[in-house]
Amino acid sequence: MVKSAFDSTADARPGARIDGRYGDSMRAVLCKAWGPPETLVVEEVPDPVPGPGQVLIDVKAAGVNFPDTLIIEKKYQFVPELPFSPGGEVAGIVEAVGEVVTAFKPGDRVLGSIGWGGFAEKAVAEAGRVMPIPGDMPFDVASAFVLAYGTSLYALKDRAKLQAGETLLVLGAAGGVGIAAVEIGKAMGARVIAAASSEDKLALCRERGADECINYGSEDLRERIKALTDGKGPDVIYDPVGGSMTEAAFRSIGWDGRHLVIGFAAGEIPRLPLNLALLKSGSLVGVFWGAFLRRDPKQTEQHLKDLFELYTSGKVKPPVTKSYTLEQAGQALLDLSGRKVKGKVVVVPG
Repeated sequence: MVKSAFDSTADARPGARIDGRYGDSMRAVLCKAWGPPETLVVEEVPDPVPGPGQVLIDVKAAGVNFPDTLIIEKKYQFVPELPFSPGGEVAGIVEAVGEVVTAFKPGDRVLGSIGWGGFAEKAVAEAGRVMPIPGDMPFDVASAFVLAYGTSLYALKDRAKLQAGETLLVLGAAGGVGIAAVEIGKAMGARVIAAASSEDKLALCRERGADECINYGSEDLRERIKALTDGKGPDVIYDPVGGSMTEAAFRSIGWDGRHLVIGFAAGEIPRLPLNLALLKSGSLVGVFWGAFLRRDPKQTEQHLKDLFELYTSGKVKPPVTKSYTLEQAGQALLDLSGRKVKGKVVVVPG
């Protein structure tokens, strides 16, 4: 059976048992040709089988992230073979393990960072990219946790070396990585200025601890930064937006400031006059968390421990604002790329 993954009302699953499983097959969102979210389909495919060093996860929720919108159009750093299922992070229950896997067993509650393959009822992950989740963490929250919060902790702690008492400006602050940066910045003792495109989005930022807010949909970004920092500018800028926002923010950066390049949600890669960095002794700092976790697994492991401690202490918690079915996965990606999403959204297969 083939069904569009862009159907916001589809729910009927002919041939499925009540639990949504098909025995030795499963439902998965498939990218069969490079293109926009409207081209995704839902099909029955064979259950994946874990190989040596791998874990098979019964997916309860899959986080929706900006890289998912790029990977289906062949615009991301990694290019999977067609057909494939998007979805880079999942949470669920271990169904089976491959040879040599001793850290996990069937029945364990886990989350996994898998790159792609998550928008499906089951997914295979390398055991080294799987971790147990606390018993009180819901699956939807767990699936929305690692990429956004891992990126933001790496960016602020390792790349920017943010210090308590410094001023942090977060662009796109109501998005998944943005709200993570707001929460982590506050936990690190920074003064956080959240910038977003509407009052509705800024309300979420205030709930999550932002000290000041800028509505760049109706206010001049540079003037507001100047007013909120007494003309000094922010010490650190967290920028997942790109486009025209980048230059406006960088022109306002403080002396010896650090501008973190997280991504380009606006769809445009900005070009900056390099004299701006010279005039403020400022730094443009790239942040590629996906490469970091492969290059430095020990530090990544420590970061994840730190994040779970922040979660259990109540200092951070991903705000999951909406759930989508597999049939609605295309709409989820459109909503995300259209910047209609606040906080985090997830795909729930069952």
